[in-house]
Amino acid sequence: MGSVGDKLDIESDEEISFSSSHATNKTDSLHFESAHMASPRSSYSSRVSRKMHQISYFRSIYVVILEAKINVLLPFGPLAILLHYLTKKHEWVFFFSLVGITPLAERLGYATEQLAFYTGPTVGGLLNATFGNATEMIISLYALNNGMMRVVKQSLLGSILSNMLLVLGCAFFCGGIVHRQKVQVFSKATALVNSGLLLMAVMGLLFPAVLHFTHTEVHFGKSELALSRFSSCIMLVAYASYLFFQLKSQPNLYSSIDEDRENNAENSDEEEAPEITQWEAIGWLAILTVWISVLSGYLVDAIEGASDSMNMPVSFISVILLPIVGNAAEHASAIMFAMKDKLDITLGVAIGSSTQISMFVIPFCVVVGWFMGKPMDLNFQLFETATLFITVLVVAFMLQEGTSNYFKGLMLILCYLIVAASFFVHVDPSKEGE
Repeated sequence: MGSVGDKLDIESDEEISFSSSHATNKTDSLHFESAHMASPRSSYSSRVSRKMHQISYFRSIYVVILEAKINVLLPFGPLAILLHYLTKKHEWVFFFSLVGITPLAERLGYATEQLAFYTGPTVGGLLNATFGNATEMIISLYALNNGMMRVVKQSLLGSILSNMLLVLGCAFFCGGIVHRQKVQVFSKATALVNSGLLLMAVMGLLFPAVLHFTHTEVHFGKSELALSRFSSCIMLVAYASYLFFQLKSQPNLYSSIDEDRENNAENSDEEEAPEITQWEAIGWLAILTVWISVLSGYLVDAIEGASDSMNMPVSFISVILLPIVGNAAEHASAIMFAMKDKLDITLGVAIGSSTQISMFVIPFCVVVGWFMGKPMDLNFQLFETATLFITVLVVAFMLQEGTSNYFKGLMLILCYLIVAASFFVHVDPSKEGE
């Protein structure tokens, strides 16, 4: 009996081991099959993701390049380069470069606005002003490298005048026409801080000019340049302090009204959303900046030849024509925000851009010229400095109430026409850079 029981135990153990090995074989085969089933699924998902990325890239190209109607002017840029090498007609090279830069400046502003969706309103407004001024800054650096200091000064001065009078005036006028049944309001605190910075910039430009024309320099020709470089460093410190004050120290001063507007926007049916991704916006900013820098070189080279061919003063070209093209992005976005009753963003674009040029771009060009060995100073001549001083006063009086209407906008536009006519009949007494 014992042997029979042992046999039964042995047989049962063999059956169990056989069945367990058979089960493991089944599970192994199932794992093998599932692995083979998973591999095509993973490859399929990777292919789908690649296709989605390609679709995103194509959609980004369509939105940035093909969708905007202003991009019909893009071929003028390559045509300007061809005319530069095939002909010596500077007026056509200048005109085609000017027209070709216009859509690039507008698209640069669009890409900046898209990036602002991911960075927040305060940083977004700063980015809008910075990249909106990228065109002027690139043109100025090219002209500075060629020793055309008067073109640098007059183009930057014209950009300030264009932003404060033409851009802000058109924004107030269009916003007042659309919302003529109510009074549009904006933050007086923000406007006062920017007005104070603009007056400080006028002071920085005024003293070198007065020192030069009163002939009261300790060392003739050297004291004016030394004062300009010292004042430029002080203005850069002041602008850096302003950025810290705006972004870190007291951001509520700048975001209180904007937050109310955002809360109202959340309650409304329309919700704005970005049309391209963050990295696509950064990529387009890089591409557009490079292309603008290429065209700016041809534009600067053709300025003097175009002035002679068209019998038009270089000061008028530098102060009026160049800034209108360079401010295309600010012009479009400021009017759009004013028509949406977002005047705080409009002021951030127009007045903030003027503040950045006067307190950062101009002193930065002086410092860069210092390192280049170029005698770039803050002496903008009495006529230009007086024009800037009066403009800042007019705009400061317009902003002191914290309200806007279409009549204020019309007054600013008419003031800009007077400035444009003044520079058309103005003969630049300085011959430096020629």
